[in-house]
Amino acid sequence: MLSRLVKGVCYFLPLDLAEGVVMAIDLHGRHYLKELDFSPAEWQHLLALTASLKAERKSRTERQRLGGMNFALIFEKTSTRTRSAFEVAAHDQGAHVTQMDGNSSQLGHKESPADTARVLSRLFDGIEYRGAKQETVETMARFSSVPVWNGLTDEWHPTQCLCDMFTMRESSGKADREITFAYVGDARFNVGCSLLIGGALIGADVRIVAPPALQPPAMVVADAQALAAQTGARITITEDIGTGVRGCDFIHTDIWVSMGEPKAVWTERIELLRDYQVTRELLERTGNDGVRFMHCLPAYHNRETTVGEQVYQLYGLDELEVTEEVFESEASIVFDQAENRMHSIKAIMVATLT
Repeated sequence: MLSRLVKGVCYFLPLDLAEGVVMAIDLHGRHYLKELDFSPAEWQHLLALTASLKAERKSRTERQRLGGMNFALIFEKTSTRTRSAFEVAAHDQGAHVTQMDGNSSQLGHKESPADTARVLSRLFDGIEYRGAKQETVETMARFSSVPVWNGLTDEWHPTQCLCDMFTMRESSGKADREITFAYVGDARFNVGCSLLIGGALIGADVRIVAPPALQPPAMVVADAQALAAQTGARITITEDIGTGVRGCDFIHTDIWVSMGEPKAVWTERIELLRDYQVTRELLERTGNDGVRFMHCLPAYHNRETTVGEQVYQLYGLDELEVTEEVFESEASIVFDQAENRMHSIKAIMVATLT
């Protein structure tokens, strides 16, 4: 991918584009709510812009494009990486942020999402929302006069997904269509669904490896297959671990119980997913000595957290979705991912505001 940044618009040249035609993509004023809102070309634009902005920061040549702007960051769900990434990205670009949570705003308590959006968009240049319902962020976008960015809902995690596509491209050095990755675990919710659609957008070989009860909704699978018809992506949904991970460059997973789910589901979920834990043996089943492990974090890979200790006391398990051995191994690039959240989020803000 060749790219250059001109007045906030990234002009990109896919290496396989016929006759070297350069395409310009303008996302000014757009919301960033879920991957399905973007075409493959627009998704490629965001990835190219991520690379450009990361290179600028690393070389200390970053130009502030968002100077004087103000952003509202709403966190109804707790956050480490998303919160930090939005804040640092905004500051790098010269913008100011106001943090809000469930105890410091009226959203959902005394004021509807529609009314909140109409108020905040009179005061701020962009609004980030992280909470439970996709319906909430979609409603805010309908009533907002400024871009709204989805920091996570139960259904989608699009800022994480853009970061993960970029991290795989960066780590492998492969063309997108040559990347093979698998998501292993509970794939019904935000991370599994976002990775499925994000991988389809870049034309990758995408595997979802999960028990039948924990596979993505049929509509999301259908959307991924429709995108694959455009991009050449290969989509596999399977419960068979050996088939699913064979030949993979990257293995993704996520916590087995999503944010906001009741503790009562732990027993059932652990029984369903015991065999899907990412272990050294599972990585070896890829047949790829260079396979990399990815996780959006936080991860329950030991007992050094309150949740980890509670799980041990209840179930006698030291580790859940990934073992300590894998998490701390040379195969793990989870902290590269964590850093790249900031670069990809910066790209989203720059693309939608300049």
